Amino acid sequence: MNTANPTPSPFLSARALLKEFQEKFAVFRECMPLAIGIDKQLIAQLPALDRKALRTALGIHTNSLRYLKGMAKATVRFDLDGNTAGEVTETHRTHASTTLQERIKKDAERRKAQRKEEDAQRKAEDAQREADQAARQRSEKLNQLTAKFSRRGS
Repeated sequence: MNTANPTPSPFLSARALLKEFQEKFAVFRECMPLAIGIDKQLIAQLPALDRKALRTALGIHTNSLRYLKGMAKATVRFDLDGNTAGEVTETHRTHASTTLQERIKKDAERRKAQRKEEDAQRKAEDAQREADQAARQRSEKLNQLTAKFSRRGS
């Protein structure tokens, strides 16, 4: 049970809803450019839909890399039945391309920062190993000296 919402929701989560759309509609499964107002078509066919989950599911879908890549090249949009339903404007293609480029750049920066962090961690581990080795050597040397001088005193 979700602690933020004490009563369980009778509606599907956005991801589960998107999975259901992908099973029912080829336009979702194949990441085809969706018709403007596809949400109204979905509500007409599935009136019990939770509108918040619907908006979230559509957001997840339309921001996916696969969908954006298709939108960047597309010229037509499709309704739930796979029929053409308008054109993809140059503005929408440009937006998809720009979003893709930004995401790719952000992912590259994230990977670079992660590599830098891993390198720093590896260097810290190496330094710790060297410090441990030096401490062992000092301890061994001290033990040797102690043993050497304790024999002389006996």
